[in-house]
Amino acid sequence: MIHPTAIIGDEVILAEGVEVGPYAVLEGPLEVGEGTRIEAHAVIRGPTRIGRDNHIYQFASIGDAPQDKKYAGEPTELVIGDGNTIREYVTINRGTVQDAGVTRIGNDNWIMAYVHIAHDCQVGDHTIFANNASLAGHVHVDDHAILGGFTLVHQFCSIGAHAFTAFGSAIAKDVPPFVMVGGHPARPHGLNTEGLRRRGFSEESIRRLKQAYRILYRQGLSYEEALARLKEMAGESDEVRRFVDFLESRRRGIVR
Repeated sequence: MIHPTAIIGDEVILAEGVEVGPYAVLEGPLEVGEGTRIEAHAVIRGPTRIGRDNHIYQFASIGDAPQDKKYAGEPTELVIGDGNTIREYVTINRGTVQDAGVTRIGNDNWIMAYVHIAHDCQVGDHTIFANNASLAGHVHVDDHAILGGFTLVHQFCSIGAHAFTAFGSAIAKDVPPFVMVGGHPARPHGLNTEGLRRRGFSEESIRRLKQAYRILYRQGLSYEEALARLKEMAGESDEVRRFVDFLESRRRGIVR
């Protein structure tokens, strides 16, 4: 299961069923879970922990030092969950001590070619990153978010659950959950209605989210006025509550 030309360091722990292709380089401290497949010429460095049943394609660079001038060799970490697809030339860096010290990728994410995920990013589950999407440092991406090709996200931004970014979006503020954005700079373009239906949201839940979207974006209210109205609705809808919780925890203001 390990090609004879692969280079495996002494601090690398490979679980049963791990496959390592030709000329791949694995340097520890590194743990790789059962059933994970690492293709030719991939380079993975630690401290890194990778779960089970991942597929890392050729020429990916995983777990190398953060691209941060303040980094001074501290033993920070990258943690990757289970069932992720990481395509060609993807780069994912470890964390820094200026943040939590760890970059984290959840489960069942689909990360296409040339994607960059910088230091200290926190990515949830079931996300999709189309080709050349890039996250600067300290970005948070919640579950089921979809980033279109060539999306660029400024450091410290948050992308909410089930959000959708169009091709070529330049994002410098937080994107609330369930919202579609696009443009340079990114602007809101409605609710991700089709995505919510595909994921089993009821028509009543979608109706309430549409109402929340109109309050925030279409009624000419100030941010504070809109948030007060949304808090009144939050007790009647779990989805609106998630919307409100995100707005109250925003880090860079919201795309509006």
